[in-house]
Amino acid sequence: MEAKLQRKSHKLLLVVLKFIPMITAMCYLLNTALALVGIDAPVLSHICGMSLLPWLFILIATYVFRFCAYHRMFLYYILVSDIINIFDYYVGIPLSAYNMVMLHFNIAGIFLFLVLYHYVKCNKEAAGKITE
Repeated sequence: MEAKLQRKSHKLLLVVLKFIPMITAMCYLLNTALALVGIDAPVLSHICGMSLLPWLFILIATYVFRFCAYHRMFLYYILVSDIINIFDYYVGIPLSAYNMVMLHFNIAGIFLFLVLYHYVKCNKEAAGKITE
């Protein structure tokens, strides 16, 4: 009975580790899109905002559980977005609000490309292992 509960807990942890970075990245992007139309949604930051220590834990967990590189791309997007926001908050980036939002969209586009690239690469590698 206890072993069955442990297997279910392990499966649940893997599912959560797999999808939390994706959901968090989508909330970051949604928050950026809302900022473009002048809507402030602090609830997204409260629900999906990520500080360094949980980010580091999830990153290490993706290596421990041998996730494909494309899972980590969402985490790297979150990190880059946070670094830009922190730098802008403390130092200031001389961009208008609109240009700052466009910067975030460009970064999201780059990471979306990287996610797709690594997703295809990981799936080709997995398909190659199955046929061998």
